[in-house]
Amino acid sequence: MKHIKRAALVAAVLLAHSASAQTCAVAGPGVSYPATRTVDQTDDYHGVKVADPYRWLEDANSDETHAWVVAQNKLTQDYLSQIPGRDAIKSRLTKLWNFERFSVPFKEGGRYFYSRNDGLQNQSVLYTMKTLADVPRLLLDPNTLAADGTVALAGLAVSPNGKYLAYSTAASGSDWNEIKVRDIDSGKDIEDHIKWVKFSSTAWLHDGSGFFYSRYDEPKEATKLADVNYFQKLYFHKIGTPQSADTLVYDRPDHKDWGFGGEVTEDGRFLIITASQGTENKNRVYYKDLSRKDAKVVPLLEDFDASYNFIGNDGMVFWFRTERNAPRGRIVAIDTRKPGVLNWKQIVPESANTMVSASVVNNQLLVDYLSDAHSLVKVFDLKGKPLHDIELPGLGSAGGFGGKRTDTETFYSYTSFTTPSTIYRYDLKANKSSVYRQPKVDFDPAAFETRQEFFTSRDGTKVPMFIVSKKGLKLDGSNPTYLYGYGGFNVSLTPAFSVANLAWLEMGGVYVMANLRGGGEYGESWHAAGTKLQKQNVFDDFIGAAEWLIANKVTSPAKLSIGGGSNGGLLVGATMTQRPDLFAAAIPQVGVLDMLRFHKFTIGWAWTSDYGSSDNADEFKALFKYSPLHNLKKGTCYPATMITTADHDDRVVPAHSFKFAAAAQADQAGAAPILIRIDSKAGHGAGKPTTKQIEEVADRWGFLTRALKMDGAAEAVKSAGQQ
Repeated sequence: MKHIKRAALVAAVLLAHSASAQTCAVAGPGVSYPATRTVDQTDDYHGVKVADPYRWLEDANSDETHAWVVAQNKLTQDYLSQIPGRDAIKSRLTKLWNFERFSVPFKEGGRYFYSRNDGLQNQSVLYTMKTLADVPRLLLDPNTLAADGTVALAGLAVSPNGKYLAYSTAASGSDWNEIKVRDIDSGKDIEDHIKWVKFSSTAWLHDGSGFFYSRYDEPKEATKLADVNYFQKLYFHKIGTPQSADTLVYDRPDHKDWGFGGEVTEDGRFLIITASQGTENKNRVYYKDLSRKDAKVVPLLEDFDASYNFIGNDGMVFWFRTERNAPRGRIVAIDTRKPGVLNWKQIVPESANTMVSASVVNNQLLVDYLSDAHSLVKVFDLKGKPLHDIELPGLGSAGGFGGKRTDTETFYSYTSFTTPSTIYRYDLKANKSSVYRQPKVDFDPAAFETRQEFFTSRDGTKVPMFIVSKKGLKLDGSNPTYLYGYGGFNVSLTPAFSVANLAWLEMGGVYVMANLRGGGEYGESWHAAGTKLQKQNVFDDFIGAAEWLIANKVTSPAKLSIGGGSNGGLLVGATMTQRPDLFAAAIPQVGVLDMLRFHKFTIGWAWTSDYGSSDNADEFKALFKYSPLHNLKKGTCYPATMITTADHDDRVVPAHSFKFAAAAQADQAGAAPILIRIDSKAGHGAGKPTTKQIEEVADRWGFLTRALKMDGAAEAVKSAGQQ
């Protein structure tokens, strides 16, 4: 498409907005909201008095909050039930979702392991086999752990000797995990049971006698979903002993905000301890020599000046992917006997592409890069000599590439917006990929197209976005469009297949994914440009994407909706309060919406590395300026909004969404509904059962069919299902 300069673009947007005759009213009747009590609560932030009239909604356990939730859910479900075509959307989603899908296999202890979902199972099932030609044996079916599918497999680790499986489960979407141990031969659990685990890996000793894990102190039962999480500790658990006998390996009582992860090197000799501080894209590294009894934990990288991701080792020489002096990543070798920076050896230098990860397989380095937000995989020898690229099917996302140093095979997945995640086996000796598992989905990928466009943000920065639609899209401004973004915590958004988005495309919608600053698509400098005092750049980028779509007649304000979850929920909340005129609908999901108090709940304090904190005077000013809750204004015409959250979300506690919904309902001037959908026995999103996912997506698209006046959506969905 022809490039439009910023000034002309803004003028085009204003013209399109005027022509759309967008008003406060949208399709559908006005709604009568449940009464929400206000309280006289005011806080002083560096001399600024800030009211918090819905503070009482922070108490998720009170009878009054429960009654409010029930009333709000009734309003939302009553509204959604009146939408024509919602049942047809749910029926089509169910049919689309019913396809066989697989995880990337891995090999440990002489066995292969992978998960499989036959289509509509609430949770994927874990299988094992000795060879790829064997009939897989079911090892663990999480669907048997809860009748409603709300207990999910949150992580797993197989002992190097192939005897045990340590697996963690999460109930109702909570971040709290429990670890159990299964004997792989018998398929039965042994007595070992670990509790109060959160944000933890599981790292086995090579002889299978025990494993390392991270945990917090036992919380109060009544407030465990809201209390702040500090003082994480790294423990060792010996098989056959109670948790009370576990050995404390490392903690830092002098630093309550440090978190710890343990990893055992492939040769079994070293325990690598990574110390993080919140979500800062930096870490410290320590190690312990497991071959020496009573060996001390040794500091290796303590400056907290960059990210250091352990890749592997050659004896006392450790390999790391790091962003030190390389914002887009490089690989260095550090000899632990002379670890000074001047002695580091660069193996793979920084390049124009963003280095995402690396592994050592077949005595080669397999390095995964991002090139303009899509995957590029290169192979190097252990001295850093480039060997070749791994050919991928197209512009999409690849992941996996794990294995042992002497393995000659690895597995990876490849996906794009119109390619379901396909599993490949890669032969490193022959440099050849072959399809291992390929799902079959009830749609024609040739009917859709994806293109990448670049737009100019407010400060002149060029930002990419992907636009996915049916082929032959008419550029007349009439296309219902869902603009999605995240923009934070160094998270990169890359092309991926989604049944939910496919249904939206079949309904005649356009799906747009913007790669905003704050993410990791272009390395640490791109991430940093969307943090703390520069967080407004993220919202400007999102607004810039919307303006480009309107100016180029992909859509119009009356047909444009925005969505995002978690930090993306903040993105949606901030954008809809800054530019309510630009959108017809908004769906902030499990969003961080109270930017003055987010750090007072569960792990929220860890996000201050990206957001800053209201405890800091300068950061408070920036936060207060964009905090969605605090920038709602009475008498404003806000877009139709459906806020989503869940009662067991202990990552972003539901109080964010409760307070934002109450305030937005009170301030809304027009007939556009402000609804909140509060899921039960669900959390931040991980491990959500298939049935709940289908229900939530059906409600989301149903809501948008009314807000964007998509009169033919139901017929389009029915037609797609009959083909």
